[in-house]
Amino acid sequence: MKVIHRKDKNPFITKDGSEIREFYHSENMSLAEATVKVGRATECHYHKTSEEIYYILSGKGLMEIETEKREVSKDHVIIIPPECKHRISNTGDKPLSFLCHCSPPYSDEDTILTG
Repeated sequence: MKVIHRKDKNPFITKDGSEIREFYHSENMSLAEATVKVGRATECHYHKTSEEIYYILSGKGLMEIETEKREVSKDHVIIIPPECKHRISNTGDKPLSFLCHCSPPYSDEDTILTG
């Protein structure tokens, strides 16, 4: 059995500019908590191979996938297919926090910034 506590994982900044704590990373998938600070957004990007699922834990945001935009908040789940340009902006007054599940696992090499 593997049990991980959040406090034992140090955050780092990803290529798209979000702060993440990676809880799990295997050959097949990864799970991380991502945080976007107030007034900030991730860089618009896509992943060549990874499919992502975001589960919003707290805060408010604007999710953009290709040309579609939707407001998101606690308990929303967002499915992001591979090769779809996307970004998430914090539109609230506190940090936007969400779980990010990637399969195959997240990597900077799979992340293509689109400006």
